[in-house]
Amino acid sequence: MTTLVFGHTSPDTDSTGSPIIWAWYLNEIRKDPAEAVLLGEPNTEAAFLLQRWDLPKPRIIADVEPGQPVVIVDTNNPAELPKGINGADIRAIIDHHKLVGGLETKGPIEIRMEPLACTATILHKMIGADIAQAPEWLKATILTCILSDTLEFRSPTTTPEDRAVAEALAAELGLSIPDYAAEMFAAKSDVSAFSDAELLRMDSKTYEVGGKTFRVSVLETTSPETVLSRKASLMETMPKVATEDGADQVLLFVVDILNEQSTLLVPNDLVAQVAAKSFGADVGGADTIVLPGVVSRKKQIIPNLAL
Repeated sequence: MTTLVFGHTSPDTDSTGSPIIWAWYLNEIRKDPAEAVLLGEPNTEAAFLLQRWDLPKPRIIADVEPGQPVVIVDTNNPAELPKGINGADIRAIIDHHKLVGGLETKGPIEIRMEPLACTATILHKMIGADIAQAPEWLKATILTCILSDTLEFRSPTTTPEDRAVAEALAAELGLSIPDYAAEMFAAKSDVSAFSDAELLRMDSKTYEVGGKTFRVSVLETTSPETVLSRKASLMETMPKVATEDGADQVLLFVVDILNEQSTLLVPNDLVAQVAAKSFGADVGGADTIVLPGVVSRKKQIIPNLAL
């Protein structure tokens, strides 16, 4: 039976590329039939990856059948996975996030979790010497995932290992990292085709803080003014998205990649309280607050959230 390989819902570049990488390895190296699939439409940067390297978009699935063999990459959080995940036959989990708990397996499985910036860096290590057999597009996929998750090495999640792998692959592919990253970030910044609700869900994760459930949304862009020009309609849409998704509030952080800072939209007193207690920010009645140096949800936003 073919193993399905997938990442989290609202797939970003790493959750789009890593399933493709690992499915190639299972098929070509381990000779174990596998298919990369997605749990939703890829974001604009992930779509750029597919188009730039002429890769077919993986099939999108909504759930998994009982007993379906699966490999989970770039998450271990049941809230970011199909509802039927615990009925599936989970064969492996490969991730770089904190351990959440709640997944059930049919037996002992392979688990690989490392404190690296990108799942694709872990996959590169696991592929090992067999990377020599990888086609150009696969090496480019690894590179793209790393540059995305590290914001071209700007993110505090970046490790020397992530950087070393990316630089080696870029040299092998004959790519300039600054030039290629600029292409990626330009694609990520083009959100004109998305509705406000789609933007709020595009790169978001749900967390509980102080008895409240927050959908924490991050939009990484080289053109923050494009998103912030829509702040009124975004804030108007937040309550609807929160209600539909079973959350108390949406927190939207617009990450300015080039200036290495975030702007948090502040639609109400609850978010103002979050800004004050989490980041020591004095909102003072404003509807946005700039958070210098804050660019990583995993390392700087989520660990600091408080009420």
